[in-house]
Amino acid sequence: MKNSSKTNYSSALDTVRNLKAKYGATWDAINSENAARMVAQNRFTSGLDIAKYTAAIMRKDMADYDADSSNYTQSLGCWHGFIAQQKMIAIKKHHKTTDKKYLYLSGWMVAALRSEFGPLPDQSMHEKTVVPALIKEIYEFLRQADSVALNDLFRRKENGENVQDDIDNFETHIVPIIADIDAGFGNEEATYLLAKKMIEAGACAIQIENQVSDAKQCGHQDGKVTVPHEDFIAKLNAVRYAFLELGVDDGIIVARTDSEGAGLTQKLPVSQEPGDLASQYLAFVEAEEIAISDAKEDDVLLKRDGKLVRPVRLANGLYKFKDGSNIDRVVLDCITSLQNGADLLWIETPTPNVKQIAHMVNRVRAVVPNAKLVYNNSPSFNWTLSFRKQVYEDMLLEGENMTAYDQNNLMAAEYDASELCHRADQKIKSFQMDSAREAGIFHHLITLPTYHTTALHMNDLTEGYFGEEGMLAYVRGVQRQEIRKGVSCVKHQRMAGSDLGDDHKTFFAGEKALKAGGEKNTSNQFESHTANARVKQTRKVPA
Repeated sequence: MKNSSKTNYSSALDTVRNLKAKYGATWDAINSENAARMVAQNRFTSGLDIAKYTAAIMRKDMADYDADSSNYTQSLGCWHGFIAQQKMIAIKKHHKTTDKKYLYLSGWMVAALRSEFGPLPDQSMHEKTVVPALIKEIYEFLRQADSVALNDLFRRKENGENVQDDIDNFETHIVPIIADIDAGFGNEEATYLLAKKMIEAGACAIQIENQVSDAKQCGHQDGKVTVPHEDFIAKLNAVRYAFLELGVDDGIIVARTDSEGAGLTQKLPVSQEPGDLASQYLAFVEAEEIAISDAKEDDVLLKRDGKLVRPVRLANGLYKFKDGSNIDRVVLDCITSLQNGADLLWIETPTPNVKQIAHMVNRVRAVVPNAKLVYNNSPSFNWTLSFRKQVYEDMLLEGENMTAYDQNNLMAAEYDASELCHRADQKIKSFQMDSAREAGIFHHLITLPTYHTTALHMNDLTEGYFGEEGMLAYVRGVQRQEIRKGVSCVKHQRMAGSDLGDDHKTFFAGEKALKAGGEKNTSNQFESHTANARVKQTRKVPA
């Protein structure tokens, strides 16, 4: 989606010229072109501007997906504004457009990396304020990326390059963010208050899960406790009211169910009539038939199918769901959420298996035909092992001789060049496209990619830098790669806003400005290669 920079620039130019005429000589030092340029470089003046703009993008993308499942969307989780910025810069460089590319804010990474309490597990123990603070930080970095890129274009225009079309059709780095509110950090009022802060910071899509807020666990861990549907619907309502109050009419709610892996509930809802939501929820609770004479003092009893039953209650007061009821609970959760204001679904699964996901989604779509998923391509899955197991079973069914493989050791590196590995890797490669087509997945994300890439890159750099390679480990493994691949932050001073600041200082102080970009700026050592890289990127390749 284009930014209409020309319109912004022209409109701002007219506005500043009129203001100069109004205020007369006192505004003589203000250059209309410079002021209009700064306006064009900062299209979004608030988080609400961003939320409204990106909500419209998501709504369009959802309609595009409904028309053609190949129009699925993607994102990567980011735990710092700089990481989000570099991700979007790289997307524009490699893929030429940000279309169908989003950002994801992971509650897991907020807990592990941004809490003032220090690294924490994903159990909603971190301060709720860090979530909107991170959204705000991410968009500040993306707005800076806009400013830096447009400033570069204006500089090139001043130097005689014909870049007017690039300025007029500049595509912003601002994209939708799907933001994790966990289980709402308290009751529905607490959920509403936090949702407002997240929306004000720029979030157009809020993901909320049906776990008990004060007993929340990571979706890929044991011990999850879900809430009755009425409690979850109240929180869906709270988020919707927050969107409407702030004027983000198209705001998106992603309703996550953890029922696939959750075996416990904290509350027994009150049924008002047979077959209502509370009754359906209670039907999933494990219970044993008893005679009233066998009931203990203070027992909780239910009447089920004309019989007296006692729900199975653990020592901590939690109630147990029936074994094997998880998929039915997932389906009911999804249908109920969509019928009560949710726009998208999130189903936590034990493995990334297209057939298993499709089995659940197709049951939901039998009731709500346009049901769509946001799906976590999670690093908690062992993708290599999972898909090798799937392919192993496929090959067995096809009558292949599998004696060359140890079924209990399929991760072994010795299989990396095998037919099994080749087929498994092809299934991993096509997983997003296949599941978008067959399992209703509209949005694919990886929650924790930058957590893992940071750890991996530090492992590789420190191995060499503190070993025999010394500085060569950094030069060969980092800087030389940045230069040759045209990574924007190789000129880290520019990326941090130094050139932008120099131009601003010139606007403000004229020839008296003390600028950083002179002959003694060592970043000039990268200038020639950057220019060459730009020429290569813009040069058309002969057909």
